[in-house]
Amino acid sequence: MLDSQKLNLERIQFLVVDDNIHSRDITSAVVTGFGARHVLKSESAQKARDLICGNVVDVLLIAGRMPEEDGFSFVRWMRRKAPEVNRFIPVIVLSSHTRRSQVFEARDCGVHAVIAKPLVPRTLLERTVWMAKDTRMFIESDTYIGPDRRFKNLGPPEGMPEQRSDALTVVD
Repeated sequence: MLDSQKLNLERIQFLVVDDNIHSRDITSAVVTGFGARHVLKSESAQKARDLICGNVVDVLLIAGRMPEEDGFSFVRWMRRKAPEVNRFIPVIVLSSHTRRSQVFEARDCGVHAVIAKPLVPRTLLERTVWMAKDTRMFIESDTYIGPDRRFKNLGPPEGMPEQRSDALTVVD
């Protein structure tokens, strides 16, 4: 059972980055439906850089593949070069292609979760609750900045069931 009644998203600033206007609007509508009142939207990684540099963002929802710069490259930049206040925010990559290589790329650039498109609102809510309860440390090294990837051995945060297979189908 989701403990979403205790998760108040009214003060949380979301940034939704997707080159597809329909996906961007659907994702924004979903988080607004969860109670979020502050949703920034961007159609490109370049415009998202300006938003990250000029605003405090609490959660980033970004498309994995976009034409000019993909979400993975953006997250790598954000983890290393964004203003300190935004460098360690939770990130969910939304992707219509969830090949094993892309899931690994998302993990290796420092995201918290990957959700397959088409977006299922319940899955996004579950991952948002999961991230709110996440107690993983952030790791900073020469080759990686992001949440400790070794959580697989620890499982999800206390009280959250393991349901990654419900949200992500890995295709070789």
